[in-house]
Amino acid sequence: MTKNESLLLLMAKKVGNAVKKMAGEEKKKKWSWYTPLMAAASDAISRRISSVDFVLDLRDARIPLSSECELLKRLSSSSSSRRIVVLNKVDLASRSYVKFLNFLQGQVRALRKSEPERHTITMMLVGIPNVGKSALANSLHQIGRISAAEKGKLKHAVVSPLPGETKGICSLKVASHPNIYVLDTPGILPPQIIDADVCAKLALTGAFNDSLAGEKALAEFLLAVLNLSYEYQKWEKLSTDAPPPSRTDDNVALHHGSFENRNSKGVSTDHTKDCVVLSVRKSLFEVASSFRGNLQDEDELLRLIQAEFVVLREAFNLPTKPEEETDHKVAVKLLNLFRTGRLGHHTLDSIPINLENDLP
Repeated sequence: MTKNESLLLLMAKKVGNAVKKMAGEEKKKKWSWYTPLMAAASDAISRRISSVDFVLDLRDARIPLSSECELLKRLSSSSSSRRIVVLNKVDLASRSYVKFLNFLQGQVRALRKSEPERHTITMMLVGIPNVGKSALANSLHQIGRISAAEKGKLKHAVVSPLPGETKGICSLKVASHPNIYVLDTPGILPPQIIDADVCAKLALTGAFNDSLAGEKALAEFLLAVLNLSYEYQKWEKLSTDAPPPSRTDDNVALHHGSFENRNSKGVSTDHTKDCVVLSVRKSLFEVASSFRGNLQDEDELLRLIQAEFVVLREAFNLPTKPEEETDHKVAVKLLNLFRTGRLGHHTLDSIPINLENDLP
């Protein structure tokens, strides 16, 4: 392990331990990341998993190891269902849903060939919160072999950027001839997450509520990732006269609201605008590349991160006072850009070479 990796692990553990401490305190108030809904969903999945043909084990491509569902580990030995590991959010770490559907249909054909009398196939989506199960189910529904009239009558799964939106197991028809049904399930986390490093990665990618770690702490961890992995060097060619990125920049579509938010000076504060994203990248590159401190020293790294917060206030067109409130806004906006891919593609897990070919 390099010195940079060791320091990043140290910072991750601090964030993870803070999350665990907060969750422990909140548990006394009958709330933690393992909610009563998760307990009920875990029991429902355990009871139904043996009756489905395929289990789609959804993982976040940015954390393919850390996002493995602990429940599936326990059930894999007792379930006869075929388990398929699916890396979702690959455009953030891109394979299309169409290619994935073709792969699934190949699996279905193989099953039908071995069981020609089979007319209905069921698939269960299982994974941690906010890994994209409902979005995948809806996408498969949209491109599945179903007539337009039938699609209009079928229900859709609720999709939200916040974890815990799916409240119960929902059955969605995604194809006809044969009939293929997908069971969308609530996100599942284990009652306890022992590894603080895993906990920090789950928090950064949005597996549970940001309030457990605090948005600023998560943003500081993110900036540590960018600085220690030298991701900012990819933005070296940015300049003030460069044209805004195209709509396909980073393979992420832009999401503009109907009305722009503007500050008291009439300057747009919509952090998703291309010009703002360009300014954020440029500012981070300039500060990080000109920093002469020792990044392998924790105090020096934190000094750089604080300097980056200062320039990000201007990049996001935010007021400079009060500082605490402004830094919170910077953190929220920065986390959003990371989670929507506007700060590039990142894989936070260290994947052993022998596993790279095993993950789809």
